[in-house]
Amino acid sequence: MNKTDLIKSVSEKAGLTIKDTALFLDAFIKTAEKTLSKKEDIVLVGFGTFSVTERSARMGRNFKTGKSIKVPASKSVKFKPGKTLKDLVK
Repeated sequence: MNKTDLIKSVSEKAGLTIKDTALFLDAFIKTAEKTLSKKEDIVLVGFGTFSVTERSARMGRNFKTGKSIKVPASKSVKFKPGKTLKDLVK
């Protein structure tokens, strides 16, 4: 499902216009980006939790040349599904 499909599906289920649903989804995405950039978690009970994790620096390998390379430390967004979502997917 892509963003357009998601907007159509949510608008049908919520009884909203496609335009209003698109505005809501864009606002949600911007809010999530801002919240996660501050390293704060987003907890949606039953659905899951978005959080920022830190990866430490490590040694990696260039598979083409076989040489070792240093992979710098980085941050990544992690999603941990909630119990309700886990049960639905089973």
